Amino acid sequence: MVLIRSKEGNVLEIRADEAANKLRAGLSLLQILMHAQHEGVLNFGDIRFGALVRKNDNNPPPGSISILAGAHSTYHTRPPKTRTVHGRKDELGALNEWFNSGKPLLVLSGIAGCGKTTLASHWISEMMHANPELKTMYYPCQPWDSPLGIATSLLHRIGITGESEDPYDILATLPYKPAARLEIDSFRRRLTAHLLDEKSLINPIEGGNFDEAIVVLDDVHNIGTNGDHLFGALLQTAEKTKLRLLMISRTSLAFYDRRYVHTLDKVSEMSLSGLSPEEIEAWIEMIEIPENAPASEIHRVTGGHPLAVELLEMYGKTLHEDWLRFLDEEILNVLPETHREILSILATSERPVPWERLAMAAGVDGIPPDQLIERGLMLELEDGMWLHEALRSRLLRDVGKPLEERLGKLNSTGI
Repeated sequence: MVLIRSKEGNVLEIRADEAANKLRAGLSLLQILMHAQHEGVLNFGDIRFGALVRKNDNNPPPGSISILAGAHSTYHTRPPKTRTVHGRKDELGALNEWFNSGKPLLVLSGIAGCGKTTLASHWISEMMHANPELKTMYYPCQPWDSPLGIATSLLHRIGITGESEDPYDILATLPYKPAARLEIDSFRRRLTAHLLDEKSLINPIEGGNFDEAIVVLDDVHNIGTNGDHLFGALLQTAEKTKLRLLMISRTSLAFYDRRYVHTLDKVSEMSLSGLSPEEIEAWIEMIEIPENAPASEIHRVTGGHPLAVELLEMYGKTLHEDWLRFLDEEILNVLPETHREILSILATSERPVPWERLAMAAGVDGIPPDQLIERGLMLELEDGMWLHEALRSRLLRDVGKPLEERLGKLNSTGI
């Protein structure tokens, strides 16, 4: 069923196959559905008409030209312009160390607004300035993105826009039929061959070949586990070629084995936390703020969250309501009530709490919630569980009876 509006302004619900006659616009059902697909209402696999066939020689068959249409608009060849980076010398050094090590993948993780994109964009801009030949693809992953969209954009970035630039026939691995899937293994094999170009089939003058490239996938958490197979294939390709991957995520990624980090030495991980008191002090020396707001106090109440300090620079308020709203809307309000209560109880402690004690106080069973661990909201330390300082300062603002009750629950465990 579809909804249309009559000349009188009334909304009518009719069968989809009647829409063409009712609209009197000369539209067929196929045209209506294709328009819905274009508007994002339908996915390609939702339209099941069978194989697409050529009616006559005057109409070109479906192929790489149509499937790559608009791919250039989904990514950028330069990182976005962001706010000024303050501090982060150790993190910038770690990024340089990763790049010089030759490891194929770096995963940059941290809570919302902690400066992941700002740091990566600043570093890549410096790298491109120092090495103008370095090719970059910056792809911001959206909640509606798919592995196919990322794969298509990557092919476009490396110069494959048609069959003439595709000697290894990578485009044949893309789904041209309704409900078809991306052939990830063939895609990986042919993409690797294309990047290595062992048969010298690619003309470098046309831009199909390059020495080294960094592919930045920002907000990878929006793809979820649906992208694990493609990301794994890209990692295998990067191991054998000069393709480098930088993935930015609010959550921990699980598409690679932990051995890749600790023994095989193929993946680097960086967890981004708040700014240090020294970095905050250097920042606030350049701005005008109230004298009763020393760096140690700002760090205590904000956890060094860059967004909070940036709002302090703009409005002169140590705890701006926009920062508090950001933490609520982006992090706390989307958590299940039990998970938020776990963090609220943990926030009342002055030191890490063993999980057995914290679970007893919160009235939960089992292991620590994966959602809290993967998103870096709760940390597993040697002495027990702890939480991000920015969240702790936010949760401790819930004063009065709720705070007293949570502190009482934690103290009553007595472990």
